[in-house]
Amino acid sequence: MIETNRLILRLMDENDVMDMLKIFTDTNVIKSFNMPPFNSTQMKAWINRNLNHQKKYGYGLFAVILKCNQELIGDCGLEHTTFEDKPCVEIGYDFLSKYWNQGYATEATKAVKEYAIERLNIDLMSICSFIRKNNIASQRVSEKVGMRRIKEYTVNNIDYYLYAFSREYLI
Repeated sequence: MIETNRLILRLMDENDVMDMLKIFTDTNVIKSFNMPPFNSTQMKAWINRNLNHQKKYGYGLFAVILKCNQELIGDCGLEHTTFEDKPCVEIGYDFLSKYWNQGYATEATKAVKEYAIERLNIDLMSICSFIRKNNIASQRVSEKVGMRRIKEYTVNNIDYYLYAFSREYLI
């Protein structure tokens, strides 16, 4: 568990399906991902994939809970991945749109970054984020936690920026 001024980040579990489904059926969230809303079966599979990732790598996504009312408002965490055949640890998040632009993503991302470095001994230089070119708010979050825009790339006709803590890591 990770605690910040306003948030509790706890391991996600199978009981989070309905709360997470609110996020992945939120019109604004879905629009930002350019995908159809999840159904409960897809949400269960998504959570199970995260739980399996957690078992395999020792880290994954946390459920983000507001301290003031115990509401699950999002997820934030780490995922082992690769970029151009180089391993990296992606830091990412999803939040209900009614909680956007209130600093929660930055607060959670900073806490997960510190957790990755201090508790998991993950090399800061291996942490990255993949952000859609049109997602200005998430670009700002990455910059606020110390990342820099490294590279622009396209996947399936969607433009992204790669953010990382060090340009040298990916060169």
